[in-house]
Amino acid sequence: QVQLVESGGGLVQAGGSLRLSCAASGRTFKRYAMGWFRQAPGKEREFVAAISWIGGSTYYAHSVKGRFTISRDDARNTVYLQMNSLKPEDTAVFYCAAARYSSNGGFNLPYEYAYWGQGTQVTVSS
Repeated sequence: QVQLVESGGGLVQAGGSLRLSCAASGRTFKRYAMGWFRQAPGKEREFVAAISWIGGSTYYAHSVKGRFTISRDDARNTVYLQMNSLKPEDTAVFYCAAARYSSNGGFNLPYEYAYWGQGTQVTVSS
């Protein structure tokens, strides 16, 4: 069982930065790939970024590549999402999630994630 708690969301102007954190409980954190997803009002949940469990390979949605960076600190059981050059279209509730496998190697399928946090709101004003 893994429990996830996100933090770091808030209101920021376009062009600004935020860093999201996701703290995980349990001793098996390092065995999980970790992902960030987001959901805007009226839209489906979409993949943002993921990091694997060994070697820390990273994966990004096209819309955030070059602006967002995912990282993990296994000693602290924490995964981060550094978001730079934020745009109003980044406004959403951001969720972190934990997965043990990826059928396509991209860790971008929400239904393959077993554990989810409660989400943190990110609002980017224009």
